[in-house]
Amino acid sequence: MSYHSTRGQAPALAFDDVLLAGLARDGGLYLPEAWPRFSEADLAGLAGLSYQQVAVRVMQPFLDGSIAEDDFAALVAETYAGFDHAAVAPLTQLGRNDWLLELFHGPTLAFKDYALQLLGRLFDHVLTKKGRRVTIVGATSGDTGSAAIEACRDRAAVDIVILHPKGRTSEVQRRQMTTVTSANVRNIAIEGTFDDCQDMVKAMFNDQPFRDQLNLSAVNSINWARIMAQIVYYFAAGTALGAPHRPISFAVPTGNFGNVYAAFAARRMGLPIRQLVVGSNSNDILTRFFESGVMSKNKVVPTLSPSMDIQVSSNFERYLFDLFGEDAARVVDFMERFRRDGRFEVGETMLANINSLFQGYRLDDEATSGVIRKLYEETGELLDPHTAIGVAAGRARRRDASTPMVALATAHAAKFPDAVEAATGIRPALPSRLGDLFERPERYDVLPNDLETVKDYVRQVARVNA
Repeated sequence: MSYHSTRGQAPALAFDDVLLAGLARDGGLYLPEAWPRFSEADLAGLAGLSYQQVAVRVMQPFLDGSIAEDDFAALVAETYAGFDHAAVAPLTQLGRNDWLLELFHGPTLAFKDYALQLLGRLFDHVLTKKGRRVTIVGATSGDTGSAAIEACRDRAAVDIVILHPKGRTSEVQRRQMTTVTSANVRNIAIEGTFDDCQDMVKAMFNDQPFRDQLNLSAVNSINWARIMAQIVYYFAAGTALGAPHRPISFAVPTGNFGNVYAAFAARRMGLPIRQLVVGSNSNDILTRFFESGVMSKNKVVPTLSPSMDIQVSSNFERYLFDLFGEDAARVVDFMERFRRDGRFEVGETMLANINSLFQGYRLDDEATSGVIRKLYEETGELLDPHTAIGVAAGRARRRDASTPMVALATAHAAKFPDAVEAATGIRPALPSRLGDLFERPERYDVLPNDLETVKDYVRQVARVNA
């Protein structure tokens, strides 16, 4: 198994090198040159296995010898041993054929833990083997940062610098990042939006001398290993609900397209997914695309669901690569057009092909609050704003009532207590292990939305040559 870039100009790499590279040197995103395929018998064989066992079977083909099988199985077992639920990613039934996939049982209470807890261990394993050190630079709209920091804190071969948009995360999200005082962790509050943070991270990776000087690596979902680990919970949920003997549909609250792209990847691997519904807030670039075939940027507006306050969905490039028949030159043309003009468009025939699988649905803040309140009254479940959007999107756009619709619960309600309390009158409590979060001292730096200033900061704190 080797990996190639969506833009076609970077060298093919093995898994361990893709892990450390993050973004390809031509600015593209890495994908496997061939997708592993699971037969009906393979899928049936996953039923009844633990989450850890499913994870090893699903991910092992992507490693292709880069990590010994026994070592990888040990890393996976260690990754999920500390999660709060024995099932790791349990399913909760909301209605006759409506399900919730709970992805908030990791250490930072968000779905990002399912990939990043493994990613931190993979970095440690590979870097130790290679005798190298890296500087991880990442951008977060809320959850990636805390999950990445928790996974990488105190690791000897890693320095990690996370950028977040100042004042545009929930207080819980910010404090989960900024109260970690490990020597290898730095947080930057950027005076701008998440898209500004993400643009700066990409620019740093595209500055080859800077990238090489600091041995930059990525934890954002531009890193293929993130997508690989997220594929697992689609297989786990799908087989638990009857795959391969019946199809499954998923509704995914989405900003950067990485989580729902993992579902698309699971489908490419043989999981019988009938429908993928993308839930958006008022920053609805993806829903507008699925409705019109036009991808066009608007101004980012703050919402109750800040992890989706995004207008540039980085992982969409991976889907374009598949959509264009792996024509890298065409991907480059479209991405350049989007960078230059803020828009691109696909034709009616291609849009019809897209809509055979994908639909979008948007909710503004008022509607989101209404859904949180209604779902609590109906089911007794307190849902965070992102999850509520996913559930509502699945219900609104489902095509076949006989197919299970699984909405992804991407964060614990206690990460967004103000929004949940305003909607329901109930303030969700943090787990006891985070009960003192608001008393812990914070440490972060505020920087302007200026690339050179941020690069100077990263140079100063990185210990790559230490």
